[in-house]
Amino acid sequence: MAMTDNVIVIAPGALDDVKTGNPKLVVDCWADWCGPCRMLSPIIDKLAEDHSGKVAFGKLNVDENQAEVQRFKIMAIPTVLFFKDGEMVDQVVGVVPKEEIESVMRKHF
Repeated sequence: MAMTDNVIVIAPGALDDVKTGNPKLVVDCWADWCGPCRMLSPIIDKLAEDHSGKVAFGKLNVDENQAEVQRFKIMAIPTVLFFKDGEMVDQVVGVVPKEEIESVMRKHF
């Protein structure tokens, strides 16, 4: 899966560090084998570009980050998690339009 310059690839065990350094963080939870995840990826990349410098975006591979999958009770992918000041404030499950993710961002950030 291609990553853009504006998206943080979250390594196993690194989510807490990423949250600490980014008070407004949107995390795309995905997997290589997931077709819908591939559909959502360009939307996340575009959002990261549009909101660069204001909101941080990360991609977390669920196959490599089982601890986070359990911690945040991710039952289906893609799941987009929204963190404000290190706390999860919302989530969106499934492929959704860019506008829906922006709506959740406006609500919390």
